[in-house]
Amino acid sequence: MRKILIIGSGKSTSFLIKYLLDKSQEENLHITVGDINIHNANKLIGSHENANTITLDVFDKNSRESAIQNADIVVSMLPARFHIEVAKDCITYGKSLVTASYINAEMQALDQPVKNKGLVFMNEIGVDPGIDHMSAMQVIDRITDKGGKMILFESFTGGLVAPESDNNLWNYKFTWNPRNVVVAGQGGSAKFLQEKTYKYIPYNRLFRRTEFLEVDGFGRFEAYANRDSLKYQNVYGLGDINTLYRGTIRRVGFSRAWNLFVILGMTDDSYIIEDSENMSYRDFVNSFLPYSPTDSVELKFRHTLKIDQDDIIWDKLIELDIFSAKKMVELKKATPAQILQKILMDSWTLDEKDKDMIVMYHKFGYELNGKKHQIDATMVTLGEDQTYTAMAKTVGLPVAIATLAILNGKIATPGVQMPISKEVYNPILKELEDYGIIFKEKEVPYLGYNPLNI
Repeated sequence: MRKILIIGSGKSTSFLIKYLLDKSQEENLHITVGDINIHNANKLIGSHENANTITLDVFDKNSRESAIQNADIVVSMLPARFHIEVAKDCITYGKSLVTASYINAEMQALDQPVKNKGLVFMNEIGVDPGIDHMSAMQVIDRITDKGGKMILFESFTGGLVAPESDNNLWNYKFTWNPRNVVVAGQGGSAKFLQEKTYKYIPYNRLFRRTEFLEVDGFGRFEAYANRDSLKYQNVYGLGDINTLYRGTIRRVGFSRAWNLFVILGMTDDSYIIEDSENMSYRDFVNSFLPYSPTDSVELKFRHTLKIDQDDIIWDKLIELDIFSAKKMVELKKATPAQILQKILMDSWTLDEKDKDMIVMYHKFGYELNGKKHQIDATMVTLGEDQTYTAMAKTVGLPVAIATLAILNGKIATPGVQMPISKEVYNPILKELEDYGIIFKEKEVPYLGYNPLNI
């Protein structure tokens, strides 16, 4: 049997493992899932005859090398920073590799050794990055193949709570790593192109510069800018484009409320809060406010941030119970961001019956035969339950389909790469439609940007 090694069995692996198990008989596959804790892996494979689990510590050189040496292809579902040792072993033992993570400098440096061995190292093949690349390139290539010239590309993705589980005032729950939500946008200005003008949004203004989006059947959303949109200019072959912008989707009103935490400094992850383990939530909030011998924490908060008592934002804050004197932080040497994350997890953790949702929205503006056109493409995927989530579906299925395609020689171009070529994206997007991951396109009047706003 042909052996597939999956390293890591976290929340995004359920559909990946199920897809490969469902194909295992007809494709002659045996799937081994390795993890330092195999509880979830055992749950996902059940008693399937074509699968097994192994305890695998990625930092244990011997067990890692043994597992990789025994596989025909390797899938790493580890955090991105742990891929590199797996990747080096794959080169040593001549195994192709698939990950859903961004290509960092260390991974890119392996390109020539990978090519020398005739291997495929497919990265960025999840949802974002992944489905965003493939769906964007499919339309961009279609436009340019018929002689069109791209003048605008905007792309937005969001991991959200499904409408039937949307029951808080923030219209949001954690569907992925909570830490990434809390520290989103830090580390430099958001960079993008707007009508051939370079634009920058510093972190302290990021959540007040939003764009509205309308998705048929799901209502209105807002999006704030991602950190660096400019790096996609060359990746997508958009060297002469006028407008290039990528953003993150939330429900309308989220960003204005979230901005309060940014203003106060609660999302800062660069220093430690003294005696944090003995603080209440109320103490934590008060530590960012001016001293007053008479005013309450609530009054100081409203006054400092100029919030009216009848503002919906105030209701959102009350809902989070951040002024509680009874709830304790209980985290030693914690940063403000870590404490805020703990507070938010009380309210924003998905309940057992909650479902999540992935929303993706692309705008393509182009010129053809002297006329300007625009195509808007949207994709919405809903989760089934807390195991088979929309996030796991949109991350795991592209990984699984690519893995089998590489094993079968359908994806054969060697090197460290992402899914932006037709040989990769066409068959994968077509198969994803069988699983309900479908983009709906519509022609809309080209609007571009108002030059007065440049």
